[in-house]
This record gives sequence, structure tokens and C-alpha cells, in this order.
Amino acid sequence: MATQYTKEFKEDAVRYWREHPELGIGKCAKNLGISKSALSIWGKSFEENEGTVPTRGRGNYESDEAKEIARLKRDLRDTQDALDILKKAIGILGK
Repeated sequence: MATQYTKEFKEDAVRYWREHPELGIGKCAKNLGISKSALSIWGKSFEENEGTVPTRGRGNYESDEAKEIARLKRDLRDTQDALDILKKAIGILGK
């Protein structure tokens, strides 16, 4: 599972990179324990959004509705799996 970073961590990481241009992106990323590509993406986002790195929260859902739909789909899948198991059990015990 991918590591989730807070908005504050991302913004601080970009500021650190910008305050230490002599280190370069690779060394800054290594010092922070993150990938160079993540820091690069956060840096672009930081520039495009006037000094902030937008985050969508855990799971990267577009909205609360999308998050709820995903939860309901998981619940439905779990329920269907349980029903399939019960059907198989009835078939085995019915013989």
C-alpha cells in the first residue's frame, strides 16, 4: 500500500527543496525519505496552485459521493461473497 503524506508534509517538502537548490531534487528527496518523482509532482502542483499542494484525502476519491459509492460497492461485494459461500454450504450439506 502506498504511503499517505499530509498536505503539510508535501508543502514543507517543496519548500525545503526550493530553499536548498544546491542539493538538487534527488538529494532533497533522499533526505526526506520520498521519491524524486513524488517531490517533482508536488513541486508542479505547488506552482500551479499558488503555494499549496491539493490533496483529496485517503483513497483519492473525487468527492464524498464517490467515496460513499466505493464503500457501498465494497459492502455489496462482501455480501455477495458471503451469499455464494452460503449457497455452496447448502449444496454440500444438502447431499
